[in-house]
Amino acid sequence: MNADEIQIKMAQGAKPGEGGQLPGHKVDEIVAKLRCSVAGVTLVSPPPHHDIYSIEDLAQLIYDLKNVNPRARIAVKLVAEAGVGTVAAGVSKAHADVVLISGDNGGTGASPQSSIKHAGLPWELGLAETQQVLLLNDLRSRIKVQTDGKLQTGRDVVVAALLGAEEFGFATMPLIAMGCIMMRKCHLNTCSVGIATQDPVLRARFQGQPEHVIHFFFFLAEQMRQYMAKLGFRTVDEMVGRVDRIDAVVADAHWKAKGIDLASILFSPELPSHVGRRKTKEQDHGLDQALDHALIEQARQALESKKPVTGSFAIRNVHRTVGAMLGGEIARRYGAEGLPDETIHFRFTGSAGQSFGAFVPAGVTLELEGDSNDYVGKGLSGGRIIVYPPKTSSFLPEESILVGNVVLYGATAGEAFFSGIAGERFAVRNSGATAVVEGVGDHGCEYMTNGAVVVLGATGRNFAAGMNGGRAFVYDDVGDFSTRRCNRAGVDLEPLALSEDVELVRGLIQRHIDLTGSPRAAWILEHWETTQAQFIKVFPHEYKRVLGVPRAETVYVSPAARISPATMPPLVATGQVQHG
Repeated sequence: MNADEIQIKMAQGAKPGEGGQLPGHKVDEIVAKLRCSVAGVTLVSPPPHHDIYSIEDLAQLIYDLKNVNPRARIAVKLVAEAGVGTVAAGVSKAHADVVLISGDNGGTGASPQSSIKHAGLPWELGLAETQQVLLLNDLRSRIKVQTDGKLQTGRDVVVAALLGAEEFGFATMPLIAMGCIMMRKCHLNTCSVGIATQDPVLRARFQGQPEHVIHFFFFLAEQMRQYMAKLGFRTVDEMVGRVDRIDAVVADAHWKAKGIDLASILFSPELPSHVGRRKTKEQDHGLDQALDHALIEQARQALESKKPVTGSFAIRNVHRTVGAMLGGEIARRYGAEGLPDETIHFRFTGSAGQSFGAFVPAGVTLELEGDSNDYVGKGLSGGRIIVYPPKTSSFLPEESILVGNVVLYGATAGEAFFSGIAGERFAVRNSGATAVVEGVGDHGCEYMTNGAVVVLGATGRNFAAGMNGGRAFVYDDVGDFSTRRCNRAGVDLEPLALSEDVELVRGLIQRHIDLTGSPRAAWILEHWETTQAQFIKVFPHEYKRVLGVPRAETVYVSPAARISPATMPPLVATGQVQHG
């Protein structure tokens, strides 16, 4: 909420298509607090964003962020590659404010050597293609184009502007100005000049001063002025997209450069006079029609004086990102602490659209009688989300999809209760939220770093892949979780035996019943003496290491895997349908 600009990093120029890893020995108390994790636990950043698998998904994230903070610019970082212009056109249509084209020469010293030497393309290639595609589709005038990738001199900036960039990013050169000697061992925590390390002894060696960076940019700007004077430009805006002012020197003296044709890079399409070569108008983010305007008006007393308020609303799937704008208003007034619990309680009926309850902070409860699409509770920040089927429905909640994919993605705090099944990638990158759900699709709890998840039914494949923190408890009444469903590479499976775990799970199931009226949860508690033994605790190795808990020597298998169907508990009739 306090950001002036929010950047969605789709990839990194120096290592496109690769993720990253922060070793546990570099995750100190400050880093762990910022990442909502546990000090000492390795933090893995996967190559893809698990909420972005299409340009429509990206458009939804841009809309989500714009709802939370309408004042911030939303930028999307792409890397220079063949076809990046088409992707940039999609970014413009997705209503981003800025598109960044990143080259291969910059990047962190923690990048693999193979990537530094062989991956990525120069920013000039990606920038030229992006500018041409945006111009030919009349999309250039509504988005700013930025570039980076080891820009070093005023000449680099002038060339970038002539190729179509309006903004220019610097990282390597300011670091060098501060004292970086490019030893490329940032990941080892042994930076000799005290920049990329948490070691207090090495950090004491840091000699950088703000003036060092200021002087570098003063000299850069002065060199730019000299080139602009030679070219006859008074402002940078006049230079943007003037590729006709770039001359190509024929380099026929060297066998590697012989025959290079720069015509496609220096191509300047003929355009009608109304087509702008730089950004001249603002994006229309469509925030005027958001349902949150009604929510904010209803919550006026709570926002201004913390008085409890309630309200009921009808909701349709055209209502996207409900609750995010309200959450932004709370964060702007009260910061990360939010409001006291249950200050705002809104009830909805109907089918919600994408990102229901995204980024909801503490003090807000959103209760939905119906169902919802993808991204429910994305970035949940302390609020509470309750979803259950219509009370008049005749289907089995525990056998029906209630919420879509990527639920609770990146949640940092709060609670969520779903009386039904969630789609794929449930609680991916969960960093502190507590959730109860009655079944999940593939890749549940992937890359989870904190929090607790209770699954009262079947899971899809690849559960807990990359999970480094938190705990998950799965009710395995079928008996195939440990053998077919769970990715055991980074986790141990254990019985629900510790008293604190039993108390936690039983308490969450009871709370699930109280809030959603779940027949499945009620049946499990009624038969707790039998069902408790069928819960499996998923405990990450990294989390165990930090806590000093020894690793399991054998793979735990649920008793359900050894129970024949004839001895399993019978179904229990409840109302008009059977549950159990």
